[in-house]
Amino acid sequence: MCKRNKKILAAAGVLLLGLAACRIPAAIEKPVQHNLPASYNGSQDSTNIAAFSWRTWFKDPMLVTLIDSALSNNQELNIVLQEIEISRNEIRARKGEYLPFVGLKAGAGLEKVGRYTSQGAGDATTEIEPGKEMPDPLPDFLVGAYATWEADIWHKLHNASKAAVARYLSTIEGKNFVVTTLIAEIANSYYELLALDKQLEIINQNIVIQNNALEIVKVQKDATRVTELAVRKFEAEVLKTKSLQYDIQQRITETENRISFLTGHFNGHIPRKAETFDQELPAVIQAGIPAQLLNNRPDIRQAELALKAAKLDVKVARAQFYPSLGFSAGVGYNAFSPAYLFRTPASLLYSIGGELAAPLVNRNAIKAAYNSANAKQVQAVYSYEQTVLHAYIEVANQLANIGNLDKSYTLKHQQVDKLVQSIDISNDLFAAARADYMEVLLTQRDALESKMELVETRKQQWNAMINIYQALGGGWN
Repeated sequence: MCKRNKKILAAAGVLLLGLAACRIPAAIEKPVQHNLPASYNGSQDSTNIAAFSWRTWFKDPMLVTLIDSALSNNQELNIVLQEIEISRNEIRARKGEYLPFVGLKAGAGLEKVGRYTSQGAGDATTEIEPGKEMPDPLPDFLVGAYATWEADIWHKLHNASKAAVARYLSTIEGKNFVVTTLIAEIANSYYELLALDKQLEIINQNIVIQNNALEIVKVQKDATRVTELAVRKFEAEVLKTKSLQYDIQQRITETENRISFLTGHFNGHIPRKAETFDQELPAVIQAGIPAQLLNNRPDIRQAELALKAAKLDVKVARAQFYPSLGFSAGVGYNAFSPAYLFRTPASLLYSIGGELAAPLVNRNAIKAAYNSANAKQVQAVYSYEQTVLHAYIEVANQLANIGNLDKSYTLKHQQVDKLVQSIDISNDLFAAARADYMEVLLTQRDALESKMELVETRKQQWNAMINIYQALGGGWN
């Protein structure tokens, strides 16, 4: 009879497996395609500035101090660090799911059943000891241990644990990406501050030049060589230039406050090294080869790990269609009186059982979860491809930007030299009555604008150097 029961259970298990496995939707396979070019500009030199530490790339000690402060105090970065801790706890939870759950329990109760019930009639005729009937009402005391375990025969729980690990590693790469972005933002703001200081210095110098020209015009007006109109025009130009001071000072305040925010401090003066702005830029940018982006860029690695987790989620969802095999067991002592509680074997109880269960009817919820997991996997593939494409284009744009800014800076520097020379020439011609006062005004205005543009171009060059370092994946390591 026992053998027959075993055969029946085995047959039932096979039947459940067959019914559960039928008509499972096929997994969607979307191959990853990124097809990165072999090089950026035909060079196969694999030397890459992304391998440099940010402390090596940024040489200004004051900037290094600001970055250090930001990496310790920036709130956004600290929020991301807590996300990493959350993901680490998710791994612990997933790993615990495929281990047996073991617990202890103890209880006490009191039960009164009717005399004219089957249980009450039986208890009334039962003698615990000669001359002692079953107590009424009946106390109940229990002390024991229990365990449950699901056999991970389809690797559902192991795959869920692996997916949690992949997401944990993904959050670490997300943190690295925040670090690179934060470093670049601090550095760009720092050089913007230096550029504003430089522009404020140019404006102050130009005010001195304009005031000198104004004095000459006043002398010319007293000598009746020019009219009051010329004096008023020069005075208006001086006032216009002075008003620019306050615009620059406001931008300086906002930039200092932005750096303070990034470093996790309240507003205050940002110490800076003015001569850094005029230092020579690197003559050559070693960008390596595009394939290195796959390892150097934290956002690409993050997208890759998210894709890995999504693929594991599909396996977990697929395993829901198959039967689950669970076991439960318990052992302990149960008696109506504490005096009998630990009597062995009279008060000893134990149990063990197994359960095979599979979804047969109305599996729409499982199918929906499986289809969603498939769609998210395809979505993760596209997201990964988009991240790789975006990274390559960022590098290509910055490399082109560096070359074009270098040429633009050279030409604008020549323009400034010519216009500075023209200021002295226009002043001399005006003093000799060979030039109109408007020519002097326009020359001074053009010279000021060209100097401001030159500083702006220099700042863009520094920004391009910072951005190419970030785009190649530098800073996080």
